[in-house]
Amino acid sequence: MPKKEVVLTQEGLRKLEKELEYLKSVKRKEVADRIKQAISFGDLSENSEYDEAKNEQAFVEGKIAMLEEKLRNAKVIDDADISTETVTLGSKVLIRDLDTEEAIEYTIVSSAEANPIDFKISNESPVGKALMGAKKGDVIEISVPAGQVRYRVEEIKK
Repeated sequence: MPKKEVVLTQEGLRKLEKELEYLKSVKRKEVADRIKQAISFGDLSENSEYDEAKNEQAFVEGKIAMLEEKLRNAKVIDDADISTETVTLGSKVLIRDLDTEEAIEYTIVSSAEANPIDFKISNESPVGKALMGAKKGDVIEISVPAGQVRYRVEEIKK
C-alpha cells in the first residue's frame, strides 16, 4: 500500500519535530522511571501502577511511531509556493460572514495540522474545501448543519 503524503507548513513541520523530540527525550524517560518505581513495589500481577505505566509506555511508543511516519512522508509547503492571488494550502484568508458581518482569519492547512482553536482549518473541512482556489472578492456558500452560510474572501496572505 502506498504511503500517504502528509502536507505540512514549515510551522507544522517544526511543531511535529519538537513534539517527537519531547516524547523521545523527556516522556520516554519519565515513563521508564515510573515503570522502574512500580517494579520496586514487588508483585507485578497485582500492581496497578506497573500496568498503568506499561499502558502509558505503549501509548508514547505508538505516538512516536506515528510522528516518525508522518515526518517520513512529509511534503513541506515552500512559502514561495503560497499564492496571494488564490487560496492554497498555507494561505491565511480573511473572510467575512455576509449575514453577521463578522470577519475571521483562517490559515488553510492539511488535516495533519488542523487546529480550529488556533484558526487553522483543514483543506478537507467544508469551509477549507470551499475556500480552496477562491480569489479576493469571491463569495462562497457552504452547507453546514445549521443551513447555508455565505462568506466573502476579503484578503489572502502568506
